[in-house]
Amino acid sequence: MARAGHKTSTAKARRGDDGRSVVATNRRARHDYTLTDTWEAGLVLSGTEVKSLRAGRASLVDGFVSVERGEAWLEHVHIPEYTEGTWTNHPVRRRRKLLLHKLEILKLDAKVREGGMTCIPLQLYFLGGRAKVEIALAEGKKHWDKRQTLRERQDAREAQRAISLRVRRGE
Repeated sequence: MARAGHKTSTAKARRGDDGRSVVATNRRARHDYTLTDTWEAGLVLSGTEVKSLRAGRASLVDGFVSVERGEAWLEHVHIPEYTEGTWTNHPVRRRRKLLLHKLEILKLDAKVREGGMTCIPLQLYFLGGRAKVEIALAEGKKHWDKRQTLRERQDAREAQRAISLRVRRGE
C-alpha cells in the first residue's frame, strides 16, 4: 500500500533524463513509417484533458496531423475522460490545435501535399509543466521494408552478442 502523499508509479507519467514526463508514446510509428523531420509542438487543451494526461492516460495510435487554413490540428488522439470530471468533461477524440511557428506549418503542409508523406505524433509529454507533442513527417513503409528493418536489427543484436561473448572469454 502506498504511503500518504506518495503516488504510485502507474498513476504518474514516467520522467526522462531530459526533464520530460512522458505520458504516451507511439511505438508502432517507427515500425510502420520511415521518419524524416521531427518537431516539438505545444497543445491547446481544456482543463480536464490536462488532468487526464497528468494521470498518465492517452493513446497516440490512430493520431495524425492535418493543416487547415494555416493552422495545424492533432486529430484522432485518444485522451480519456477525467474520472473526477463532471459535465465539464471533454470529448475523447476531439481535434486539438497545435502550437507551431507559421514557417513550420507551411513547411509541414508543403511536404504533405507533395504526396506519399504524412505527419504523425510520436510522443506526448510534459516539459516544464506544459503539454507538448513530438510530431514527425513520415513515409509509410512497405512490408519488405519492415522485414528488412527487423532483419538489420536482429543482425546488429547478434553481432553485439558475439562481441560481448568474446570480451567475456578474454579473446
